Amino acid sequence: MGERTGTILVVEDDEPMRDLLAEELEDAGFDVDAAGGAAAGLELARARKFDLVVTDLRMPEMDGFDLIRGIMAIPDPPHVVMITAFGSIETAIRAVKLGAHDYITKPFEIEELLLVVDKALAERALQRKVARLQREVEERYGLGNVIAKSQAMREVVALVQRIAASTASVLITGESGTGKELIARGIHYNSPRAGAAFVGVNLAAVPEGLIESELFGHKKGAFTDARADKNGLFVEADGGTIFLDEIGELALPLQAKLLRVLQEHEVRPLGATKNQRVDARVVAATNKNLDVMIKDGSFREDLYYRLNVIQLDLPPLRSRPEDIVPLAEHILGQLGARQQPPRRMRLAPEAQHLLLAYNWPGNVRELMNVLERGVALCQGELISDEDLPTHVREKRPADFLGAAVARRMTLAELEREFIERVLEDEAGNKTRAAQRLGLDRKTLYRKLDEYAKSAGDMAARTPSQDGE
Repeated sequence: MGERTGTILVVEDDEPMRDLLAEELEDAGFDVDAAGGAAAGLELARARKFDLVVTDLRMPEMDGFDLIRGIMAIPDPPHVVMITAFGSIETAIRAVKLGAHDYITKPFEIEELLLVVDKALAERALQRKVARLQREVEERYGLGNVIAKSQAMREVVALVQRIAASTASVLITGESGTGKELIARGIHYNSPRAGAAFVGVNLAAVPEGLIESELFGHKKGAFTDARADKNGLFVEADGGTIFLDEIGELALPLQAKLLRVLQEHEVRPLGATKNQRVDARVVAATNKNLDVMIKDGSFREDLYYRLNVIQLDLPPLRSRPEDIVPLAEHILGQLGARQQPPRRMRLAPEAQHLLLAYNWPGNVRELMNVLERGVALCQGELISDEDLPTHVREKRPADFLGAAVARRMTLAELEREFIERVLEDEAGNKTRAAQRLGLDRKTLYRKLDEYAKSAGDMAARTPSQDGE
């Protein structure tokens, strides 16, 4: 047994027994306080945080049962071990129902008591660790960690807040590295399902022959290596959320089986004769264009509509430059906290300019990689341009305005070229282009119509009309 630690309150009206218990527990390494009755013990338990209360059952004025009731009303109550000479099963059941962790009957050996105390303290420590990890996970994936200075990301966060409490399926689209899993976890941990499991699977990383077993489970003997029953990921996510990343990689036969699960809310493990009811919210993600896949027959249209009840389109990092520096600072805060000793990492102005000038084809994932490299190379706490990779340093800002002046462009021509370049950079997505330009969509559509009309007029003009 390793070194014992923990705070224990002994409640016992018999003074010799109280002194004996306190002395033995202190000798074992515990921090011990004692009270001569249940009322005094409850007052101490309310005033000081204890890990464990060891109490007698039969005491004047207030008995051990009343003490348990009072302790259970304290926030984050300590575990309780009851000592009694009345070792009937009815007494034990009543004590446990009221909240006691365990009980021990008189007479007993001190070693027997220490075993019960060690077990109770170990289980309390485990419960508190699990609760702490749960809080950390919820804080990590809370929406406060989604950097949303840009209008596009503010709209994403607002939509996540609106849909979190729903059970509707969600389809998250966007380029690779834009943070689709972070948003999926944000949906889960801001929903009533946060206390249940979030189960994620990258369908592109699972061999096609194993995906059905992975998702839906199998029975022993269902295939050659099925030596035991196995729950699928849908069963593991029962009551919670299942995240199906790279949904566009799912083969057509499995698409049909997934569709049936979404329709019936039941799975049938391989080799099973009965369906199993499941309640798992489905969040899927893809960087592929499912509309194009539907047209070429590689993705089922009915499955698409089942998955795409609510769609979240994550903008690429290059289209939301307002988020780049705040996002980098957030990531550096996390990276710096992990250093030994912790460092308060910052970006030098020239490094900030380079991050803003770079196009980020790998999106947030690439930014994290670049910053992790910068932290590793940085000698102090300030990341300079020399700490960034060569391909980022080479993308220094071009003198766009200087080139425009040299070409003797008018303001209207400059505006048109800038709008067309932004639209091209957004792969023709007019909604994102309008957000990036700071225009409403109607204004952008009107300007594009004017440009198209102007181009049509130029094409229709003849030499005689030009006066040639």
